[in-house]
Amino acid sequence: MNHIDIHVPDVAATAAFLVRHFGLYLREMRGASGLAILDDDAGLEIVVSHPIEKFGSGDQQALDLVTYHLGFIQTERSNVDRLYSALKESDAEIVGEPREMRGGYLFYCMAPGRVLIEVGWRAG
Repeated sequence: MNHIDIHVPDVAATAAFLVRHFGLYLREMRGASGLAILDDDAGLEIVVSHPIEKFGSGDQQALDLVTYHLGFIQTERSNVDRLYSALKESDAEIVGEPREMRGGYLFYCMAPGRVLIEVGWRAG
């Protein structure tokens, strides 16, 4: 997979959060903050946009549900702790402290638009 589109009410806020905390690059912002195209160094494209009504889509904030999460797997366990500290000191809503879970080490936070983010590390 190399493309995902996430729907949020505030495209600019969600895109800025992902760029600031996870090293994504803003390739393009279309319209009046109606669609942002973000890239990473591994070839992933994340499109951040408003819900598309004709596809029956809604955003997680309006639905008051969390139906998916985005994961940022780290190469070093210490990076999980570093990101946790940085996010805790910023505008992120932290869901829990880093912990061992299912053979890994991780924590969750919420990006603007109620997008659940996993920051984790797995041995091997």
